[in-house]
Amino acid sequence: MPEGDTVWRTAHTLAAVFTGSILTRCDVRVPAFATIDLTGETVRSIESRGKHILHRIGEVTLHTHLKMEGAWHLYKQGTPWRRPAHQARIVLANRDWVSVGFSLGTVEFVASADEANIVGHLGPELLGRFDPEEATARLTAAPDVPVFVALLDQRNLAGIGNIYANEICFLRGMLPTRPVAVDPDPAATVRLAHRLLVANRDRAHRTTTGDMRPGRGSWVYGRQGRPSRRRGTPTPSGKLGATPLTQRDTFWCPHCQS
Repeated sequence: MPEGDTVWRTAHTLAAVFTGSILTRCDVRVPAFATIDLTGETVRSIESRGKHILHRIGEVTLHTHLKMEGAWHLYKQGTPWRRPAHQARIVLANRDWVSVGFSLGTVEFVASADEANIVGHLGPELLGRFDPEEATARLTAAPDVPVFVALLDQRNLAGIGNIYANEICFLRGMLPTRPVAVDPDPAATVRLAHRLLVANRDRAHRTTTGDMRPGRGSWVYGRQGRPSRRRGTPTPSGKLGATPLTQRDTFWCPHCQS
């Protein structure tokens, strides 16, 4: 599932060519909404909210979520698509551009006035109007929850995914399994999360180490069995989540985190 910075970048790219334009095509390939046609309506804005993308078109909001395999592609008119047409769940176009939502995990339409019904549960937006005090209050509201799980909970902070949750735990010196109550400075954890996402939102290749060379962008994420970047010992891995269905991969340094 993509991180919040990837979703922000996707929405930003789409907004740059669609905002203020009139749709010349609206092809919805989701049975529940197949009769919706917003051709002729003006795209008022496109923005991300955590890992969600909101297209505001006329008085309607198109809400999409990439989930595990979804992606929005942008093409100049007449350009061949890079993925099979049967994977397209929605196609939008203006005079010059075509955007295609492939294998999207969520596609739904709501009245723009009712957006709170679909994203109102989300916590402070790390790449939007960020409220660090509110984010800290939400993160610490359940002190017995493992910090890794709390970071992934979009009701606390909107936009953190598995990569950032692991890297934040490493940089804060905490094992993923440690309860939130153990964090000596949760406000610093929130500030770190914000700083990392902001630093990476315009980058095609994410880094939490500051090293842009291939394979050098993370401290622990994805490095199971390989030497720790700091201590040289093998990097352990495991799984952790609020429920068995929400478990995610964890990685840590046994010397740098406790």
